[in-house]
Amino acid sequence: MAQHILVIGPSWVGDMVMAQCLFKLLKQNDPDILIDVLAPAWTFSLLTRMPEVSQAIETPFAHGELNLIGRYKLAKQLKQNAYDQAIVLPNSFKSALIPWLAGIPKRTGWRGEFRYGLLNDVRVLDKSHYPLMIDQYMALGLPPHHELPAKPAYPSFTISKEAQEAVLAKHQPLWRNRPVLALCAGAEYGPAKRWPAEYYAQIAKEKIAEGWDVWLLGSQRDRAVTDVIMDLTDQQCENLAGLPNLAETIDLLSLVSGVVTNDSGLMHVAAALNKPVIAIYGPTSPAFTPPLSASSHVLQLSLPCQPCFARTCPLKHHRCMRDLTPNQVLAIMQTWSA
Repeated sequence: MAQHILVIGPSWVGDMVMAQCLFKLLKQNDPDILIDVLAPAWTFSLLTRMPEVSQAIETPFAHGELNLIGRYKLAKQLKQNAYDQAIVLPNSFKSALIPWLAGIPKRTGWRGEFRYGLLNDVRVLDKSHYPLMIDQYMALGLPPHHELPAKPAYPSFTISKEAQEAVLAKHQPLWRNRPVLALCAGAEYGPAKRWPAEYYAQIAKEKIAEGWDVWLLGSQRDRAVTDVIMDLTDQQCENLAGLPNLAETIDLLSLVSGVVTNDSGLMHVAAALNKPVIAIYGPTSPAFTPPLSASSHVLQLSLPCQPCFARTCPLKHHRCMRDLTPNQVLAIMQTWSA
């Protein structure tokens, strides 16, 4: 009988994209394995584009919500699936509760937040041995101290032609048979991760002059930034931030010719779609969560204050972003068609 695994998934877009490396590894080692993922409903837009996932199961709890009664009821339902193992990707106490309540015999995860007992396959993380987030995820799918694959399988989304046609029909008249540049100018983490809006606008104006269309993608919270870019480009871009849902945003990204983006969830989505990506890093580090594709190019300075991982620049100058010029980005874009 095929092994049945429950993965407790992360709650951030980029983290869930990177979790596909674990799913791919599990499938490579056992093609018959069944992988269910317990995660917030909004992540289903990602999971349904990962062919390795057998079933996405909703966790209905708000961020930080304990709700022991609700977790017990969900665990009771999951117990009927007779899972052989649970792999818990988040490091929180709450994330380990449901597999324990469901009586899953093997419960694997990294040590953290007093989870002894809840987990019975507890791993101690050595960040020098597993420096990347995907390393830390994949290691949980292998026996302790087992070597990771030299060349891991990177995230790769499956997109249907029907989904592309449907999203274009819904958001007419977007498609004009021109190359499309997607600009992802937002970042949920905070303003320190955002390349200046005026720099994005300069890139947009240059590409529009070359005959490209420019789509501004992001969430509703990114509208303040994308509205500025629209003003600076005389409304010549398509401002889609907050209009498509995540599923539609993924399908729209699958149609573009290139992406310029901050270190964000959409950066990881674009990489999983194997699009040419220029990823702009300031206060964060690609040494932990880089875009995972051969078509990606990381642009970053090496200032003494980097990386600070702050949400706003503690030195008030934001040089890690402001000193990265649009001309540097445009120079990299010239290689896209080379």
